[in-house]
Amino acid sequence: METVVLIVHLFLALGLIAVVLMQRSEGGGLGMGGGGGANAGRSAATALGKITWGLAICFIGTSITLTIFAAENASGNSVIDQLGITPPAQNAPDSDLVPPGDDLLPPTAEDDAPLVPIAD
Repeated sequence: METVVLIVHLFLALGLIAVVLMQRSEGGGLGMGGGGGANAGRSAATALGKITWGLAICFIGTSITLTIFAAENASGNSVIDQLGITPPAQNAPDSDLVPPGDDLLPPTAEDDAPLVPIAD
């Protein structure tokens, strides 16, 4: 079923591209042809315009259907899990993952290290 929806989706995409390219330019896109502009009233819906809307609605429908199929077939693990390779962080002992707490604190007043860099 998924293959059939995918093939229909591809045909809809090609048809939508063809129908959009066959339509007359309304002007302003590339600065040529069509005329009209902001002053022109709304033109009557042409057959190509109606076909474009129909193909677009069907294309969105097949896109949503393919998304649902992909979500149903998705597994809960990642590609790394499928390869059987453990990430390096899981191979290291727990003590190496977190630095000691003393390294995270700023120096105190009793420390010999300067708090502000000194220019030479």
